[in-house]
Amino acid sequence: MSNQSAKFIEKIKASYKPSGSYIYLGAGILDGEVWSDAEINLSLHMMNRHGLVAGATGTGKTRTLQLLSEQLSDAGVPVFMLDVKGDLSGLNQPGAVNPKIEDRAKQLNRPFSPAGFPLEVYSLSGKLGAQMRATVLEFGPVLLAKILDLNDTQTGVLAVIFKYADDNKMPIIDLNDLKKLVSYLSSEEGAEEIKESYGKISTATSGTILRKIVAIEQQGLGAMFGERSFDIEDLFEKVDGKGVISLLNISDVQNQPVLYSTFLLSLLAEIFYNMPEAGDLDKPKLVFFFDEAHLLFKNSSKAFLEQIETIIRLIRSKGIGVFFCTQTPTDVPESVLSQLGNRIQHALRVFTPNDADAMKKTVNTYPTSEFYKIDQVLTSLGTGQALITVLNEKGIPTEVAATMLTPPRAIMGPLTTAEYNGLIQSSSMTAKYQEIIDPESAYEILTKRVNDRQAEQQTQEQAREEQAPAKGEKSIIERVMGATITRQIGKEIVRGLFGMLTGKKPRSSGGKGIFGF
Repeated sequence: MSNQSAKFIEKIKASYKPSGSYIYLGAGILDGEVWSDAEINLSLHMMNRHGLVAGATGTGKTRTLQLLSEQLSDAGVPVFMLDVKGDLSGLNQPGAVNPKIEDRAKQLNRPFSPAGFPLEVYSLSGKLGAQMRATVLEFGPVLLAKILDLNDTQTGVLAVIFKYADDNKMPIIDLNDLKKLVSYLSSEEGAEEIKESYGKISTATSGTILRKIVAIEQQGLGAMFGERSFDIEDLFEKVDGKGVISLLNISDVQNQPVLYSTFLLSLLAEIFYNMPEAGDLDKPKLVFFFDEAHLLFKNSSKAFLEQIETIIRLIRSKGIGVFFCTQTPTDVPESVLSQLGNRIQHALRVFTPNDADAMKKTVNTYPTSEFYKIDQVLTSLGTGQALITVLNEKGIPTEVAATMLTPPRAIMGPLTTAEYNGLIQSSSMTAKYQEIIDPESAYEILTKRVNDRQAEQQTQEQAREEQAPAKGEKSIIERVMGATITRQIGKEIVRGLFGMLTGKKPRSSGGKGIFGF
């Protein structure tokens, strides 16, 4: 062992030696050799300072998420994570030993102990797991506008609609409620009502919003809005002292990245707004892994980004840790990236000028190291290796270390179809969330209002018809004016007036007027 290697091991031991519970990530690498004594550990106490798992496609990010979730579960910490390709269900079953795993275990000088972990599987479509829903109201106008791809004007109109519904105690539960509100408030009756207090809604804007809602329904994703909405308490379950790993399988909606990434944020927001303050805990209550994080930030409005920043900054006080997983750190806005204290960076590939620029920015996010040239290390890491720096128990970044990661202990792949279906069918969550609840909400309230007003108008119309004379029947005045005697009186009055004007005595039959004189 050289002096440099001895110094490296000594520094790593001092930097990665937490006093409390921790996750074992692997062992340090220097000059191409794995030094098993240079253990890389992540303190559970610091996991609510959030983190980032990054790296190019195929470098092992998903397996890093797996080994983190396994050890969190062992420590009694529940986990929520996205299963993008549907290949994380193997967490439920112990893995198998193979030559590659044996070789890695030998390098790390740690025995490999296969194990399975308690697992719940959820789905936005309801086809691949327990149906995960949220009400439209829980989403709110900002997140919903992100899903519907609305511009600023349309987002403002959506916010007005939510405000109207709130002021008038009309719960917006599902998309039918929202469609009814949009249609009502842009029609004659509703338009006049909302115009007085909130401003007019143009038919063009309301039409655009309605079309985009219908598009979501046509894609078969309307079921994710409604009741029964997901109870966040179900994410904090434990089985035999192990934290339950909750997977959201989105392999059937991969072509809707904005929708599922925004849904994840709405779930995180729900946790943030409903969980009590927890103070400084020895370990987090829940760790939330946000895979495909770049999709969340792409083309996001200022209001949307501000909402994310606020949640990430404040949710750690609720005992919640959030780890973003993406290809490069530059996918995450600087305001969010600055709050991610734990970094696990897999290899980066530099093929284009943009890649080179991303590399330069990534290098600048790491502390300086006397053992590595960061840019060279990042391009030379192999699969299952990562450059790591985390926060120690004093909140200080640890020594940067190229690391050989410990292998996951469960199956690194999906369960068989039969095993997967059995897992879903035996789940209490599947039974709980298959029930659809349809409470009185905006749709029913507005439908009743419209029907009541139509009935009132019909009643008034009927009353007017009853008061009017029957068709063909003359009124009293018409009958009097049409009588023979009335016509005769009229003639005599005209003759009298004519005689007064001409001085001639009017002629009459028999020399007498109608009154006999």
